[in-house]
Amino acid sequence: MRSARQGDDEAYRRLLGKVAVWLRMVVRRGLVSAGRGPAESEDIVQETLLAMHLKQDSWNEQQPIVPWLRAIARHKLADHLRRRGFHDHVDIDDWSNALEVSVEVEAPAAIDSRRLLESLPERQRVIVQRISHEGRSAADVCSELGMSEGAVRVALHRALKALAAFYRRERP
Repeated sequence: MRSARQGDDEAYRRLLGKVAVWLRMVVRRGLVSAGRGPAESEDIVQETLLAMHLKQDSWNEQQPIVPWLRAIARHKLADHLRRRGFHDHVDIDDWSNALEVSVEVEAPAAIDSRRLLESLPERQRVIVQRISHEGRSAADVCSELGMSEGAVRVALHRALKALAAFYRRERP
């Protein structure tokens, strides 16, 4: 970049080639983390390269170039996701084994766990009891309730969210 800024066109061409390869990897990783496919990466890479070209005077030659480029790429990725209507999504399957609600532990501020569970609709209450209290799997519970495993996981997630909201409302 230093040579390119001093007018060396060949150095600038080499820089663009190397940066483009690196950016493709960085942007694809960012898209996958956001739950998107890598097909959208080339637009972001091109926008980032253009921004790099237009903003090259903002790079401090005394500093490494990678953090500067990474910041530009991060902003271009965020702009792209915002334009495309990005919604943060966490796959419940990734967290299914970590979701636990103890119905025997007395919550702080004397909120009764039975009262928490009673705040749920019947089906959600049964799912929480079977999975969190009895330690059964979603696959076991789905056959018992005549639901798909995915529907049981979604119901569990919604129940836990409702329990958390109820707890926040009832806490003195």
